[in-house]
Amino acid sequence: MQRGKQSKPERRSIERRVSGWVPHRKPLYDVWFQTFNQNYSSVQFNYQAIGSGGGVTQITQSTVDFGASDAAMKDEELAKLPAGSKMLHIPTALGAVVVIFNVPNVTDLKLDGDTVGKIFLGKIAKWNDPAIAALNSGVTLPDQAMLPVHRSDGSGTTNAFTSYLNTVSADWKASGIGAGKEVKWPVGQGADKNDGVAAGVKNTPGAVGYVELQYAVQAGLTSAKLKNADGNFVAGSTAGVTAAANGALKDFPADFRAQPIINGPGADTYPVAAYTYLLIYQDQKDKTKGTDLVAFAAWALTQGQAMEEGLGFAPLPKDVQTKALDALHTITSGGSPIWP
Repeated sequence: MQRGKQSKPERRSIERRVSGWVPHRKPLYDVWFQTFNQNYSSVQFNYQAIGSGGGVTQITQSTVDFGASDAAMKDEELAKLPAGSKMLHIPTALGAVVVIFNVPNVTDLKLDGDTVGKIFLGKIAKWNDPAIAALNSGVTLPDQAMLPVHRSDGSGTTNAFTSYLNTVSADWKASGIGAGKEVKWPVGQGADKNDGVAAGVKNTPGAVGYVELQYAVQAGLTSAKLKNADGNFVAGSTAGVTAAANGALKDFPADFRAQPIINGPGADTYPVAAYTYLLIYQDQKDKTKGTDLVAFAAWALTQGQAMEEGLGFAPLPKDVQTKALDALHTITSGGSPIWP
């Protein structure tokens, strides 16, 4: 951690732009980029908000300077990088994926992995299905058809949610649909981005979908309490995500490419949590832009952490924060460290 306390890389005063893409944890990056620019006005971040699927293609092809993904790159994606290059995954935050619903007069709903899997497979098609009713004693569930709403674009949100389904739902696992940024959904309606799914659920009585926690809050949508590994029904929250991350620290990989944290132990653990990453080439062709990226990442890993909870995210565990700061010292330009 001592290295992380050193002064930030020197920045020049001339104005320049760093281009990249961010996933649909965009509200966090919006605030970070704006706040960083207020302090260092010569650096302008020009970025697109697209799903992790399309974004990974851009960073792989080196058409942008950086990326930010809600899903770690797979081995086959890393294999497409330019020969001799290496991509660093710098964790910056933790988020929850929640199940949102639009059921008239129902504001408190409990679901377990079995029911969620059956809903998105089309095996549960009405809200008063006996399986849902059994979990929600005292709740009047309507005889209303369901409309599952899912992402139509590739995304880390889908990767985390389908990883959850593939872990906790025997029916989903048996279906062979699997987990990933894009899957072949058997039923339902597709929508672009998290805000598209949120709008689709909000505007359609009977709809159910999955989004990042902050999009549910922004849309004023209620999310279900999900049954965790300890048998408790837990609402999506930054506290629940923090509990999940702390419980999985022993499994945090050396290359930082952590899988979504699914159904981890702990009474208060929320069962669908995931890291979000800055994707940065270890050796930067443009030293000036590389210096800006390292400076921003160091700021996000220190001062930026205090902003996360207010935006629906959880700060990094201290041990992960320390490792991420150490990784920034390995970024080079022409083989020489940018931040020695």
